[in-house]
Amino acid sequence: MQDVSLGFYAKQKIGIVGKNGSGKTSLFLLLLGELQQNSGEVSIPSSVTIVTVEQELSSSTQPAIEYVIDADTHLRKMEQELQHAEATNDGNKIASLYESLQNIDGFTATARAAKILDGLGLSEEQMTKPVNALSGGLRMRLNIARALFIPSAALLLDEPTNHLDLDAVIWLEKWLQKYSGLLLLISHDREFLDHIATHIAHIENQYMKLYTGNYSSFEKQRAENLALQQKQYEKQQKQVAHIEDFISRFRAKASKAKQAQSRIKALEKMQLIMPAHIDSPFYFEFKEPAGLFNPLITFANVAFGYDEKLVLQHVNFQLNVGDRIGILGRNGAGKSTFIKLLAAELVCSQGEIIHNNKIKIGYFTQHTLDKLNEEHNALQHLQQFALNETELTLRKFLGGFDFVGNMALMPVKNFSGGEKARLALALIIWQAPSVLLLDEPTNHLDIDMRQALVLALQNYAGAVVVVSHDRFLLDQVVDDYYLIAQQNIIQFDGNLQDYHSLLLSKKHEPTSAETAEKKQRAKHTHVLTAEKKKQISTKKQHIKNLEKKLATLQKEIADLDKELIALSCSTTKNNLAIKNVTIKRSQTLKAYQKYEQTWLEEMQHLENLHTETL
Repeated sequence: MQDVSLGFYAKQKIGIVGKNGSGKTSLFLLLLGELQQNSGEVSIPSSVTIVTVEQELSSSTQPAIEYVIDADTHLRKMEQELQHAEATNDGNKIASLYESLQNIDGFTATARAAKILDGLGLSEEQMTKPVNALSGGLRMRLNIARALFIPSAALLLDEPTNHLDLDAVIWLEKWLQKYSGLLLLISHDREFLDHIATHIAHIENQYMKLYTGNYSSFEKQRAENLALQQKQYEKQQKQVAHIEDFISRFRAKASKAKQAQSRIKALEKMQLIMPAHIDSPFYFEFKEPAGLFNPLITFANVAFGYDEKLVLQHVNFQLNVGDRIGILGRNGAGKSTFIKLLAAELVCSQGEIIHNNKIKIGYFTQHTLDKLNEEHNALQHLQQFALNETELTLRKFLGGFDFVGNMALMPVKNFSGGEKARLALALIIWQAPSVLLLDEPTNHLDIDMRQALVLALQNYAGAVVVVSHDRFLLDQVVDDYYLIAQQNIIQFDGNLQDYHSLLLSKKHEPTSAETAEKKQRAKHTHVLTAEKKKQISTKKQHIKNLEKKLATLQKEIADLDKELIALSCSTTKNNLAIKNVTIKRSQTLKAYQKYEQTWLEEMQHLENLHTETL
């Protein structure tokens, strides 16, 4: 990146987006002091605590919940000092430490850690297990929990949803919405960004530009520029035509009416967002699959378990041609197990699974990447499935996955996680499967590649079963949802919003750790005085007025940005008008920053008032 001049402020939630390799992670390393800029200045006040997720997985033998609490070294230090003071019967020191622990909410540390771990999908049993007894995926969740547990002024998250299932993603989304510090979030999950981001920082051609609003707002603003070009418009219409063709062919068929209606809704959204991805290097489509005969796969009273633990039982299920099924359920409920049974990678312990002998299954999981030959290149991998095809044909196909030029001849060992995922998908798509089983297919894929995958799946004629935390993919591809719960799988009568509401409606049962902490905290709680209540009420009203003013100024800035875009894109540029709008935007931004600083000071005062009453 070059010539980047940006200021980040508290309570901003900024999504960092851009193609793989554009410099998103380098920006984080720069802010963390692990990289040095070639020119210019990076200024971070010494009082600002920046927290990010550790990438190294721990092999600690301590309980998982204690490992999370250990992340707050300041808390642990005070706890040790309190133990020493109590051992030496130092009354003054004990009183002082009790007050300090109250100020940082130290007496509820175990309950707060348990709540975070529960939200991230760990059971109470897993919270008490040694860290090294947990899977790599769960240990990564522990690292995320540690980052959320530590008090911070700024939180840097790099693709946090890659390690989570849908339930945990929805919980994390709610947690981040309430986070009061500065959030910098690298993510390729558009729905996640839409529900969290107040700004989008887009990195392109070594420059970074900050947009006001969420990801959908960014797409719209960027699309307004890109859609002006005729060549881009023509490419968009070609992609739209694929969806329209499906609608026209199947609208009148009763068996396809639901899918056709789904495509109509998808088309409405595609027409709005596609221009923002018109310069994407990815474009591919599925071949017409063979072996499309119903039923494709049948489960008859199926049960499965391992290590004397029953995972699924009494499962009756049928997969037919054209089915587009999304699998829902909590972490550990059996979603991946069900996919493996469909793929015949596992054998049921009871009942019968019947596969149509003419079907061809395409199965994608994160373990698929491990099966790639590290020494072979993309072309050699594809040639294994296309012995009679010319190199030109194969390289043209690989080009749709952005394996162009020398990239198609580079050994897989030099590939990033995203490049390996693209190659694995390319190999599956080339083989024209009649059944697609996708277990978290969008992990490591950037937004442009996810967009291309969605377009290809919408025109795919076979059956799809998908487990994913990517709500955009699910919304655009899935027609029916099945929920795995209580060791069975049943059709879920609703959409993702209904599932979201279901999760929120479930009352959280407090863990034993939370119950114990509530009792401990009760010993240190005092009643607010009438005077303090009045002060807090007055302060809250002042803060509310400031937030209204900030919202007004933020809208003014967004309107001025739109005006600048319109003036810049005009065929008859009015430089004087551009200058005047730029000056006005600068003045408005300064006013916004001034009010924001006042808001920060008032929030600190309010926090101090609350602390004094504990």
